[in-house]
Amino acid sequence: MQNGQIANRIKLLCKKHNVTAKAMLEEIGLNKNFMYDLSKGKSPTVKNLTKIADYFDCSLDYLTGRCKN
Repeated sequence: MQNGQIANRIKLLCKKHNVTAKAMLEEIGLNKNFMYDLSKGKSPTVKNLTKIADYFDCSLDYLTGRCKN
């Protein structure tokens, strides 16, 4: 899965949980430019994806597109 697709999954999760990406990133301590960096092709670290997965109580496989839910 490309980084842009990971960003889209994160955006869908934000919408589903009624939270902005900015608020979510601030709450888990990630840089506010994280989503922009993803869209520009910068690869996220497993540590950062794990923080997001934990926040939304989803798997890394879901975030990376290895499974549908």
